[in-house]
Amino acid sequence: MLPEILYNKFRVGSQFFVLAKQHAFLVLKERKFWRKFKLPCLDLDSCYPEEHYFPTLLSMEDPTGSSHYTLTRVNWTDSVDGHPHTYNSSEISPELVHTLRKSNSSSNYSYYFAQKFSPDCLKPLMEIANDIFRD
Repeated sequence: MLPEILYNKFRVGSQFFVLAKQHAFLVLKERKFWRKFKLPCLDLDSCYPEEHYFPTLLSMEDPTGSSHYTLTRVNWTDSVDGHPHTYNSSEISPELVHTLRKSNSSSNYSYYFAQKFSPDCLKPLMEIANDIFRD
């Protein structure tokens, strides 16, 4: 990404994003940074550059006009083939959900969603729903 995008300017994103109209116009006109993001990845099995392009571009081009956080908490430990950690039913607890909602950075923003839960998590999540949705 160098020299256009310094390491401390790179932002990690996700496959879901929303752009305000002014930012959509910015993306349509931008050419310098996208050239870097469309270069071949070192690891083709776990590289999704377009997911990181939008937060990086907006953070660099309009630092006061974007939120600098995502609503989705993703656990990249134990990632497999570019997919984040998948929680299974034995990991489900109110404490896990409360931990996943807390910010893991210096920001004070909470997460509203977490990825990824295996199908067998539905029943345990429903059983603790009253404990995790107090707010």
